[in-house]
Amino acid sequence: MIRVGRPGRRAVAPNDDEGVGDPDPGALPAGRAGDPYADLPYPRWMTGLLGPLRSGFRVANTWLTVPLIERGLGPLLVTPATGSILVLRTRGRSTGLIRQAPLGYALVDGRIVVVAGYGRTCHWFRNALAEPRVEVALPGAVLAGYAEEVTDPVELRRAFRAVAGALGAIGVATLGDVARADDDRVDELARGFPVLAITPTGVLPGPYDPGGSFWRLPFAATVMAGMAAGVAAGAARRRRRGRADRAVVSGGAERGRADRRC
Repeated sequence: MIRVGRPGRRAVAPNDDEGVGDPDPGALPAGRAGDPYADLPYPRWMTGLLGPLRSGFRVANTWLTVPLIERGLGPLLVTPATGSILVLRTRGRSTGLIRQAPLGYALVDGRIVVVAGYGRTCHWFRNALAEPRVEVALPGAVLAGYAEEVTDPVELRRAFRAVAGALGAIGVATLGDVARADDDRVDELARGFPVLAITPTGVLPGPYDPGGSFWRLPFAATVMAGMAAGVAAGAARRRRRGRADRAVVSGGAERGRADRRC
């Protein structure tokens, strides 16, 4: 079983030889070392953007996606544009260190299904094949699981369509309308983007469980709400006192003017 350690703490830096999603140059066929994305079935306009997008995702995943999911704020990331997101934790096949990869996912027949968006050479995909015991941090829970590649043609098409549909607007923009695509097109996509299915084997402590990081958020919110209510109540008392003082002063002035008229 993989154990990452204290929630919120990264096990390794993301830009090493087993990074979160980069293609592995050593696993590329001959002739592809200069362009690791040449054979991926993305639209032509998308292929040229894969390098910059990978760099952008690296920063966003390190400083936003992974920390939010680990601290129980993953539901904030689930939108019609971004789709559903989890963090897959694998063990590096060379170093033995824990690697974390944010991925889109779907649930199919009780299994968690993800797609290797940079192809079969993705480090996390190769790590999971080498050591299939993985962890999955979902937006609301953390599970242990056993990973295996989906190879049955019927299951593969179904799983790929499910994941593509769960990727939101990003999935439609990059893969097209997979739900309406014919089987030949889905088979072509699945050959380029292999599918990994994770069967849950246990429930692990997560941010919503006793002692988890999310426990501290309601407490902090309660304390801050109490402080804000106290400040508001104090300000209201000061306003009432000020109005009362002005009323006393005004009343005294009126009486003084009345006395002078008499």
